[in-house]
Amino acid sequence: MKLYNGYERLPRNYTLMADEYEFTMANGYLLNQKQNEEAVFDVFFRKVPNNGGYAIMAGLDKIISYIQNLKFGERELDYFKRKGYNNQFIDYLRNFKFTGDIYAIPDGTPVFPNEPLITVKAPLIEAQIVETAILSMINGAMEHATGARRIVEASPENVGGNGIWSS
Repeated sequence: MKLYNGYERLPRNYTLMADEYEFTMANGYLLNQKQNEEAVFDVFFRKVPNNGGYAIMAGLDKIISYIQNLKFGERELDYFKRKGYNNQFIDYLRNFKFTGDIYAIPDGTPVFPNEPLITVKAPLIEAQIVETAILSMINGAMEHATGARRIVEASPENVGGNGIWSS
């Protein structure tokens, strides 16, 4: 449990934080008996915004919470029923639990373009379902952390080295 200003902050439900494509592909894998094939994907970025040189790794706390709490309740399953997904896929989601492995660079680490930040190794359907959420969470968190780094570097203590602004 995390507390913010004295209030408990409950984990958000990111279960459906995915493109429809991800679920359509996962359904296809199940129908073709490919759900247990192994998949591996890396998360990386191509360019540091504003020619910043490097970015700051962040967002693993959100990803860990997301993976630990990822389950499809009746509300989510009703969505798939309304969208016409087959019962076999809905039953698969009803019992869904992420069983893969996630390797990541620790939060706060300077990182550079085109290097793997996170590697997900999991059964094909599991990797497909979590892909969009992981990308979204890491992108937002790294943007904020990298922006904060730029502010700190521009602070008076870091400009001119003596605590006063230099020109």
